[in-house]
Amino acid sequence: MAKIQVLLVDDHQVVMEGFKARLDNETNIEVVATAANGAEALKQAARHRPDVVLMDISMPEMNGIEATRFFRRDYPDIKVLILTMHDNREYILQVMQAGASGYILKEVSAEEMVQAIEAVHQGGSYFCRLVAETLFSAPIEQSAPAAMAVTALSRREETILRLVALGKSSKKIAQELGISTRTVETHRQNIKHKLNMSSTAELTAYAVKENLI
Repeated sequence: MAKIQVLLVDDHQVVMEGFKARLDNETNIEVVATAANGAEALKQAARHRPDVVLMDISMPEMNGIEATRFFRRDYPDIKVLILTMHDNREYILQVMQAGASGYILKEVSAEEMVQAIEAVHQGGSYFCRLVAETLFSAPIEQSAPAAMAVTALSRREETILRLVALGKSSKKIAQELGISTRTVETHRQNIKHKLNMSSTAELTAYAVKENLI
């Protein structure tokens, strides 16, 4: 089985070496390159074509948000997973709008970091618990609540939401999409967080309302 090829991007050399050491212990992940800022990351991506970019936000020359926009435009197949110390809601929203597939804080465990990399590599999205709480506990703006919720869902999540609304189980969805049941469950949890819903009935009603089925 091919390893997930990862590009690490952080301007703090010691921090980056620590994350690289963590990932070097994983049998299914290979760190193929490192970069100190967004501009350098784009150059390394052109050379190494990684599967996932694990990227900080605050960096000189080109920050992670701007770099994420370039990755989405120039390398849409490469998934960007933000790894940062910032849990500010505005940062999280900007990164999502820029096209990142996930957002985790630097304090997460090595196990959760690997789980996040695997989730975005399989086409899903991933937010660590603190980020999800920050993002989804705040009241949604009155001006455009539905638009914000729809925008928050990735294409993969919209697909899974549609299949859930059609009454398919996580196992059936996993078989149909060629992904693991665990990944489907992660998607379902993220969808519920994003839409601030707790039941399948609510998800189905939402899908009908938004003409997803």
